[in-house]
Amino acid sequence: MVLPVDLETDAARLRAILAEDLAVRGALDDPGWRAAVETVPRHRFVPGFYLPGEERDGQGLTRWQPVTARLDHGRWLAAAYSDITLVTQFDGEEPDWENPAERYGGAPTSSSTLPSLVVRMWADADVREGHTVLEIGTGTGYSTALACERLGSAGVTSIEVDPHRLERAAGALHGCGYAPTLAVADGLYGYWPEAPFDRIVAACSFRAVPPALVAQTRPGGKILLTLSGWLHGYARVLLTVTGDGTAEGRLLGGTVSFMPARTHAAPAFGNPAHWVAAGLPGRARVARHGPERITAATEDAFHLRFLVQSAVPDAQLVTVGDVVHLVDVVSGSAAALTPDGDGDGAWQVREGGSVRLWERVERVLDAYDAAGRPGPETFTLCVHDGGQHLRHPHVPCLPLPSP
Repeated sequence: MVLPVDLETDAARLRAILAEDLAVRGALDDPGWRAAVETVPRHRFVPGFYLPGEERDGQGLTRWQPVTARLDHGRWLAAAYSDITLVTQFDGEEPDWENPAERYGGAPTSSSTLPSLVVRMWADADVREGHTVLEIGTGTGYSTALACERLGSAGVTSIEVDPHRLERAAGALHGCGYAPTLAVADGLYGYWPEAPFDRIVAACSFRAVPPALVAQTRPGGKILLTLSGWLHGYARVLLTVTGDGTAEGRLLGGTVSFMPARTHAAPAFGNPAHWVAAGLPGRARVARHGPERITAATEDAFHLRFLVQSAVPDAQLVTVGDVVHLVDVVSGSAAALTPDGDGDGAWQVREGGSVRLWERVERVLDAYDAAGRPGPETFTLCVHDGGQHLRHPHVPCLPLPSP
């Protein structure tokens, strides 16, 4: 199929509309980043992507529809310049965009992040002209292109763990005239050949701050990354690195999540019923807090999930029917919460193993409530030789897992 001859004209018009929309919504107030959004052709970085369909299969899995210029030129171009995340890969498998197929379910492993979040990340990291920048997670290369447009290619290094993803991104970047330093590398270890950096920005999430990133940042430099974990709790943090190799910074507000670094992804834990049968022989007790405190679709629950995750860093949560399971593959511990059936919102909990998982969760919730339910911006993350800790004047110190 031959694409319309006015593709670039249409794309330029849609870029201008996107930039204006982001500016009106307050997501793009820096003239330099606005000029970058108006200039970088996002459609060249997303020749194909998946959008969720309205229908689901018999198991409730999302139907993902492939979108390319050949399949539907209008839909492809409109989505490319919409403020949405475009999924480009599932389960680490590179799609054949010449002959793409629908998918049901699967775990997204690469995407083009929504433009408002991309520019927000660069702005939150206080990236300025003259800075040397390390981007972790090249993905499609669109975010990298924005940085090159604003800063110049010479100051930008971007690494990606997936060689196929990087190859495609490199082709798009070079085709648009950008020449950053690119490498296949694991973001957990940064990129020593180009260090030190003034700014490090990660487009994936980590369970804790990788020590290599602190070591590769100049004193006074900043690291912006998202912390996550096996309970799918997330928090963004902006750290400032000191001359003695430590770092400190406050959590940032807002509901933002990123795909985990592949080495930090949660392990499979098997059948929850097996854990219940083997590890929960004791009697049930009345839970002081129900699971909805951390599972509800609210900002408060989103924040709380991250806090309690720090107390039970190796736990995973899954709901089967009306039973909520917590499973810890490291200690072999488990907990199961069941509604008491009286309709009053109370829950019964049984726990087994060396770690009383829900009891630990309840302690964090008790402290959080007693402190007046403080927001993310009131917590400080401290990174030092002895570990990493979340600190708050009225909440007990919460350690992060070892990186």
